[in-house]
Amino acid sequence: MRYLSEAVTSELVDEELALAAARSAFTSDGAVFPVVIGHTLTEGQRFTVKSGSTGTATGVKVGTYWHGNSELGLPRHGSTTLLLDPETGRLSAVIEAAAANAMRTAAADALAVQALARDDASTLTVVGTGTQAFYEAAAVARVRPIARVLISGRSEAKAAQLADRLSAHLSVPVTPTSIQAAVEAADVLVTVTTSREPLFNAEWVRPGTHVSAMGADGPGKQELPTALHARAALFCDVIEQTRTLGEFQHAPQHMPITPLRDVLRGDAPGRVIRDQVTIFDSSGFALQDLTLAEHILAAHTAREAT
Repeated sequence: MRYLSEAVTSELVDEELALAAARSAFTSDGAVFPVVIGHTLTEGQRFTVKSGSTGTATGVKVGTYWHGNSELGLPRHGSTTLLLDPETGRLSAVIEAAAANAMRTAAADALAVQALARDDASTLTVVGTGTQAFYEAAAVARVRPIARVLISGRSEAKAAQLADRLSAHLSVPVTPTSIQAAVEAADVLVTVTTSREPLFNAEWVRPGTHVSAMGADGPGKQELPTALHARAALFCDVIEQTRTLGEFQHAPQHMPITPLRDVLRGDAPGRVIRDQVTIFDSSGFALQDLTLAEHILAAHTAREAT
């Protein structure tokens, strides 16, 4: 059995590897199974289990959130993928990959922006100021000619800190601003929060905007106003998940939702007119974790061989 620690995977993963792994996940013919959401008897400790199988990998990803880890100097979020031997079903690899998981999530956003946003999209708005917000902005800036970034969040101090970090990384102007001003100016709008109610008004979103809703991953979570759905073409990673865990649990059942996989494969259209509003909901799915684990293992093997 192979074991790769968080320290090792953090060194191996980069945005290019994460994007390649995400593309493999979204275009594969693998199977995913219902997500298990659990918690301990201590408040603030919860976990999710996502499982699936591709033609080359089978296993589960355990994602954890332990609120008290901050007091111990440890990350609150954890991510560990367990791969099974395809011949015997026995454990073949354990891969700790919290940092890689952040890039994996952002890579799905980048794929959606590549497929759905206008080619000339240059203003990126990020609503949310947590760690994941940095990765989302960096990933989107790799696939569109982003000339400026607007940041909005509940904490002005955190928004300013994120702006400073992104400005140094992207070498473009990054400005903290009000949520209305940020949303109204967006060509690409990324929401990455833990909200349980809409973050903005639907009329603030101008025609031609692409929206990536990255935060809703559990029952009751919501970032977007439901009125926006009627104005937009809806896309997601897994339909069964988006209807129960993702942003579109709040969308009317009759509204069509297109898997991003179909767009990437050329089986369904993405953006059809310039002024169309497109929304991509990402609740995360196991094939992303399995393909990411495979890519990390391959990178580790290559490094060990040199």
